[in-house]
Amino acid sequence: MNISKVAKISQLPTKTVRYYSEIGLVEANGRTGAGYRDYSEQDARKLCFIRRAREFGFTIDECRSLLSLYEDRDRSSSEVKALAQIRLDEIEQKQIELQSLHGAISHLIKNCSGDHRPDCPIIDYLEQ
Repeated sequence: MNISKVAKISQLPTKTVRYYSEIGLVEANGRTGAGYRDYSEQDARKLCFIRRAREFGFTIDECRSLLSLYEDRDRSSSEVKALAQIRLDEIEQKQIELQSLHGAISHLIKNCSGDHRPDCPIIDYLEQ
């Protein structure tokens, strides 16, 4: 199938499909007589897999590892779980950081009178 069809099936922009092909995440089966990339149903499944992994925030290198495990029928689920656990730990750390930012910004907003005067604790804090 051509790139526009595989992009539609995988719900990815054609530019992204082309990029994933260029970096070797998925490879076209070759070229059509007209010189267009030709993708298989398996390629479409891989692209869907990559899209979902990216939605979870996995990096390209992590997607490469996950794809390798996906294709390895002798894989151990513990390897997959370990990658997912690392990602979950990163998400939890980011939540802590965002909660801290939320508290700091909330505090600054509460202490800003928001009136016509120029003094502002938000500006003062950012200036420090």
